Amino acid sequence: MEIERQFLVNTLPALPAEYDRLRQGYIALAPEIRIRQIGTHHYMLTVKRGAGLVREEWETEISREEFDNLVHRLQPGTLLIEKRRYRIPLTDGKIAELHVHEGHLAGFNYVEVEFPSREEAGAFMPPTWFGREVTEDARFSYGTLAQSNGMELVKQILGE
Repeated sequence: MEIERQFLVNTLPALPAEYDRLRQGYIALAPEIRIRQIGTHHYMLTVKRGAGLVREEWETEISREEFDNLVHRLQPGTLLIEKRRYRIPLTDGKIAELHVHEGHLAGFNYVEVEFPSREEAGAFMPPTWFGREVTEDARFSYGTLAQSNGMELVKQILGE
């Protein structure tokens, strides 16, 4: 089970020197089946169900060969998402995972914070650099953003 709140970020905070370089793609969108490369030697397959604050999540490590094979089987109309993930400690002891995107989502910045319970998630007070909360807005799911026109969708939603 994953309990997580997500926010857009308009103005980046000071960024740490260290980050993870990620590439991820979607084999299916319902349920969400994702492949992810973290750095140069770590590959994951993840299945997620549900939407919003609480989702079911299952992960397993896969080989580079499996990842490379699955990259050619992405959901039609989607692209690999390329991003840098920064882990930023917050004053309450939580860790914010800030995603700064490249490629077709360049200019889109997103932050998420995981929690051990719904109660802690509900009590969380986001720092001032967090922007609009999108936890319950399925339009900001990575399955949607992976579409080749993902950045145009973001601009359209924000223009409403």
